[in-house]
Amino acid sequence: MSKKAVLIGCNYEGTEGELKGCVNDVKRMYACLTERLGFEEDNIEVLIDADDSYPDPTGETIRRAITNLIQNAESDDVLYIHYSGHGTRLPAETGDDDDTGYDECIVPTDMNLITDDDFRDFVDALPEGCKLTIVSDSCHSGGLIDESIEQIGESHVENQIEGEEQEDQQQSDEDKDIRNRDLPVEVLIEILKQKTGRDDLDIGKLRPTLFDVFGEEASPKMKKFIKGMITKLENYDNEEHDEEEEMEMCMALAFLKEKIEEDEEWARLVMEIEYENDEEIYAGQYRGIIPDGGILISGCQTHQTSADANPTGDPEEAYGALTNAMLTILEETDGEISYQDLVYRTRQILSETGYSQRPGLYCSDQYADAQFLG
Repeated sequence: MSKKAVLIGCNYEGTEGELKGCVNDVKRMYACLTERLGFEEDNIEVLIDADDSYPDPTGETIRRAITNLIQNAESDDVLYIHYSGHGTRLPAETGDDDDTGYDECIVPTDMNLITDDDFRDFVDALPEGCKLTIVSDSCHSGGLIDESIEQIGESHVENQIEGEEQEDQQQSDEDKDIRNRDLPVEVLIEILKQKTGRDDLDIGKLRPTLFDVFGEEASPKMKKFIKGMITKLENYDNEEHDEEEEMEMCMALAFLKEKIEEDEEWARLVMEIEYENDEEIYAGQYRGIIPDGGILISGCQTHQTSADANPTGDPEEAYGALTNAMLTILEETDGEISYQDLVYRTRQILSETGYSQRPGLYCSDQYADAQFLG
């Protein structure tokens, strides 16, 4: 049995979404893994954007690191992914049947989103008997593994608290250096406008634009969505549509028509994408919730934000509220604590120190009481 990890920290320095504590989180978690939890340095890959000696955590780099982690794993290996950075969420394409009603995403430094469906694909690729723990210290991270079992949380539709809307962290007079690790879709679009030079981007063109910009490096979810939209476009005039379908098509129609007419290679690339059925394109494809080796500790619920705190004003001491609380508990217990107890105690610490975010636990029943990274 081996223990292997990928640690990802995105500070987005110099951008509208700049954070302070994400790279610090990675450095502190690295020390915890090697000094307390039995990980060897050679089995940990670090992706951060504040040091050129490490790979930049772009969408392609993160996806490749996670893929290699899983492909090189063997039965009974313990795998760990720690992500500190921005999170965002997109409305599910159909609006139906998704366990939270949204595509939760992490935000790499190049904005090449990695979605909850992508994380589900990673988990489904695990060797039998292998366990993958993901800690996502980011906003909207509840439900980041699609179709997982919610052990602790209020992100899945059936567990959501009626009347709760998106919450931002409250700043007291003493804590003026708290930012949310939330990249609103509007800000994401503005950053993409800067990167692409396009001024006509909006929420309806976001998924096509992500595929257009990143091509083969884009999320498989985005690729399948575009293939499905082009297939619908080919048959559009011969079919009847309800109001929701009309709106969906209108948002992407102009963009797709322009791209197909301008770029034959782009259209060829899209048409090579394969999928089995329409449900595979959309958020909320029901695979059936079955026991698997995926375990998620989320920084907050899907409608909440996670805090990036810098209480002293010194960037070297900034941290993610979730990561800081977890590391405090792991130090106190010397790592001898179950997933369930770790999340409950983290919730307690955050509440007592004035944070409104509520971490969650998503995993099969067999892992709720298992030892963290044991």
